[in-house]
Amino acid sequence: MASFTSLAHPNIAMIKYWGNRDNTLRLPVNGSISMNLDGLFTRTTVNFSASFPAHKLTLNKRQILGPGLERVSYILNIVREMAGIKENAEVTTENNFPAGAGIASSAAAFAALALASSQAAGLNLKQDQLSRLARRGSGSASRSIPSGFVEWKMGQAEEDSYAISIAPPEHWDLTDCVAVVNAGHKKTGSTEGHALAGTSPLQNARVQDTARRLDICRQAILQKDFDALAHIIELDSDIMHSVMMTSNPPLMYWQPATLRVFQAVREWRASGLPVAYTVDAGANVHVITLREQSKMISKKLNELPGVKNVLTANVGGAARAA
Repeated sequence: MASFTSLAHPNIAMIKYWGNRDNTLRLPVNGSISMNLDGLFTRTTVNFSASFPAHKLTLNKRQILGPGLERVSYILNIVREMAGIKENAEVTTENNFPAGAGIASSAAAFAALALASSQAAGLNLKQDQLSRLARRGSGSASRSIPSGFVEWKMGQAEEDSYAISIAPPEHWDLTDCVAVVNAGHKKTGSTEGHALAGTSPLQNARVQDTARRLDICRQAILQKDFDALAHIIELDSDIMHSVMMTSNPPLMYWQPATLRVFQAVREWRASGLPVAYTVDAGANVHVITLREQSKMISKKLNELPGVKNVLTANVGGAARAA
């Protein structure tokens, strides 16, 4: 069997995915919109061989066992079934950004794994098939397969729940300045969090209003309307975290420095700067701005108490061979 190496970017959701209607297939309760993050990546090599006694996973030069290996093996076994092969795989993967810290490491990881494993197994999947395969490992990974600004259609069933590109990277020069306030691994991962979403009395209201927020966000991107984008992504982020905080048990990802960034971003926007915040399942704040302002915004973020460093990423492309 062949070996294949792929590269995929994390993405930042502008309209969030939170909660599944099918936890095994990771079919979401609502659609979502994101942008890929250039410069941040996961690189993954998959090698199938009859000489391997079992699947093996190495992440950032450390062998991974337990739940991490099980999640990867789940995807590898789907690929083996699709390809009609029995060989086990050796997976070697590395990130150039913090994992498990709300910067969509699982999205990049499973997008890269879907592409590398399917190619190594001799499959030549179309983009929608790759997106569906990546989704089985991590819902948001479906959005790291296509290029640029991406929408994950919730679909009616497994076959039509995948992501498509709604605009290429060069469509709009946005930059994500990620204010890292905690690079550590979060205590409650997104998979566990999704399972709790339905316990919040606010989740139904969030889901019912999502189509409206998706429309506003999609149009803001297509029309390059930063003010409309800023208001809708902050609203969507705040609503999702309200669901998390009111679930049972409650999830509180924010830290004092997180709130400090929120306050600063709103003050900067009121003074005329194009900035907006959004937060995934973690404490770190993604501050979206125009590329020409990104150096200044990064500098201002770095000066805030509690911000340890700032990662910057422009709009990234599709998962690809590396």
